[in-house]
Amino acid sequence: MTDDPPPVRPLAVPARRLSRARRIGGLAGGLLGNIAWNGAAELSRGRRPRFNDLLMTPGNMRRVADELAHMRGAAMKLGQLISMDAGDVMPKELADVFARLRADAHFMPPAQLKKVLDANWPKGWIQQFEPFDTRPIAAASIGQVHRVRTREGRDLAVKVQYPGVADSIESDVANLGLLVRASGLLPKSFDLAPYLEEARAQLRDETDYDREARALVRFAQLLDGESAFAVPELAAEWSGPSILAMSFMDSVPVEDAQTAPQEERDRIARRLVSLTLRELFEFGVMQTDPNYANYRYQPETGRIVLLDFGATMDIAPEITALYRRLLRAGLRDDSDALEAAASGLGLLSPDMAERHRAKLLSMIEEVMRSVRETDMYECADPSLPQRLQAEGMALAEDGLAPPQVPMQVLFIQRKLGGIYSLAARLRARVPIRSLLEAWV
Repeated sequence: MTDDPPPVRPLAVPARRLSRARRIGGLAGGLLGNIAWNGAAELSRGRRPRFNDLLMTPGNMRRVADELAHMRGAAMKLGQLISMDAGDVMPKELADVFARLRADAHFMPPAQLKKVLDANWPKGWIQQFEPFDTRPIAAASIGQVHRVRTREGRDLAVKVQYPGVADSIESDVANLGLLVRASGLLPKSFDLAPYLEEARAQLRDETDYDREARALVRFAQLLDGESAFAVPELAAEWSGPSILAMSFMDSVPVEDAQTAPQEERDRIARRLVSLTLRELFEFGVMQTDPNYANYRYQPETGRIVLLDFGATMDIAPEITALYRRLLRAGLRDDSDALEAAASGLGLLSPDMAERHRAKLLSMIEEVMRSVRETDMYECADPSLPQRLQAEGMALAEDGLAPPQVPMQVLFIQRKLGGIYSLAARLRARVPIRSLLEAWV
């Protein structure tokens, strides 16, 4: 699809499980109707169409993206998970659909927003605020964020969860799993089951705003006194299971730093890489969602503002130890130790074909060699990512069944890849080797 996504707009969230199931069923029925109609048209012209060609039309793909964005919740989250972890091995049209789901969502109309706030805040809450702007400053798969000011002059960011999202997790994920499997578009070697289960688990965590509030406070304590980072302060009196309020921090999207001097871009990227390594090797807890929107920048202070701790995950000590072994082996060019650590992490499995195992090990060695052989890594250089993507596609076409990587490792890999992608977006140079050597 080359057309731009439609602009976000106020659109009520389907809040009941039955209505959400009907929407997914309606989507499936509409797609099948389009396939039948287009197939008949092709046959009338004397052509025998392929199923994939009938399904992967721009109109069908646009319909899928628009419907999942309308539903939000599990619908968007599953699309986000698959697009981040399988985007390189699925058809481009489907990858484009899921990639669209990683952008801003539609937002609740004022009446639905007020209903949610009335259910969670004490009667007469509106008197405690200056005029409440019903248009959010951000909207995503689970909720939307509003900037508000209390009568006492406190500036807050208030995250409001979409109604029905938490109650419909099981049915949403099950119905979406059926739809994705029925499409036949994912590679035969791609096992969807772990993604469905992880979508359930992640949604349960991310819809628990009490849990996120604890993670917010935890990171604020871990980074207390740090001049490089800022974490909002929890406003506990306005927070609860479905609403999370915190101090609003003036900042700009971190991508805006693309126009900053090279030295400043390098500093931002270095700090983010360093923080990720501290999460892995020092804190034992990681914010695993590398969405660019979770990082903001204060040009006046140079600080990076950290947002959204819904996907925070404790890291098992044995996983940390295996990553330390993997990176140490890579920096020392110890192929045997590298293979052993990669196997321990599940990046290599004993039952995969020997040629696939050898190729995956070679790809890991190539990454470590690129880090080992340079003092200042040029993150904007696309040559290595392009080679790895081509090699990954070749492995998929050769029938590689992706190893069943433990979910903790999968999320750590996603975080590492996301931070690298952000550094590349900033065209930054990062002393990755020395940063790794400090920890391993």
